[in-house]
Amino acid sequence: MFEWDEAKRLKIIDERGLDFRDVAQIFDGRPVIHLPSSRNNEHRFVSTAEIRGKLYTVVWMWRRGNQRIISFRRARDGEERAYRQVHS
Repeated sequence: MFEWDEAKRLKIIDERGLDFRDVAQIFDGRPVIHLPSSRNNEHRFVSTAEIRGKLYTVVWMWRRGNQRIISFRRARDGEERAYRQVHS
């Protein structure tokens, strides 16, 4: 189950043309890399996978048994390199 801040979802749609609803594809069994990432004492994860031929990254954390989506964007160069190194 996914959850997010709806105002942030709408902001990301407006700014990046990406919808938090699409992050479910990253967790559907396709090749993905998950890396831990801490910020403000929160245990977050950065997950990168390919969607429609392009690499995307979602930042998320566990909250009350749900995956809380924090950000969704095109993968950065380092994230793309890490993904390609594992899934070349």
